[in-house]
Amino acid sequence: MKPENLNIIIADDHPLFRNALRQALTPGFSETQWFEADSADALQQLLDAEQQNYDLVLLDLQMPGSHGYSTLIHLRSHYPELPVIIISAHEDAATISRALHYGSAGFIPKSASMETFTQAITDVMMGDIWLPAGIELMEINDDNDSEKMAGKLSELTPQQYRVLQMFAEGLLNKQIAYDLGVSEATIKAHATAIFRKLGVRNRTQAVIALQQLDMEKVDLS
Repeated sequence: MKPENLNIIIADDHPLFRNALRQALTPGFSETQWFEADSADALQQLLDAEQQNYDLVLLDLQMPGSHGYSTLIHLRSHYPELPVIIISAHEDAATISRALHYGSAGFIPKSASMETFTQAITDVMMGDIWLPAGIELMEINDDNDSEKMAGKLSELTPQQYRVLQMFAEGLLNKQIAYDLGVSEATIKAHATAIFRKLGVRNRTQAVIALQQLDMEKVDLS
């Protein structure tokens, strides 16, 4: 039995993959409405749209504005009722273990068949956790630097998280204020709050802190 009338976001920066996935899954979820985001910022804009409720996010770990696990951490912190399934070309046990540790409801390798995608989505929407067969999860050490930064990152508001992403892109306060439609003073206030929550002193340190959650830099030991 498949869940019906779902609103699902595909968050991946490759339009061909998003289109192929949507087209392949539509027959199995005929009443589903599909939404697409090609960056962490586009995903946040969808979530900010109060007129729409979502049932699931299919999230790529590596897309513009998303430093490894940072967007997953943000989603689980601020949208705890919204399940997230990671879709990734990285299929190793360490990546999968970290994704589950940060609250993913499932992990689907991009190499998986459409039948597997359909089954995984169905299982998660029925309240289960879905993992690739044969995966042995690794133990996560909660005392390392990346874990501490994950906890700090979860304290940022959605707007503060967007500003931090823009810091990472190298945008100036004036550019960020223009893009977000607010004053430079508001951006400076956000910056102060971000520095305080992350325990850093400036933009450079804030970006370095965010980069601790890049997939290749996360340490499980």
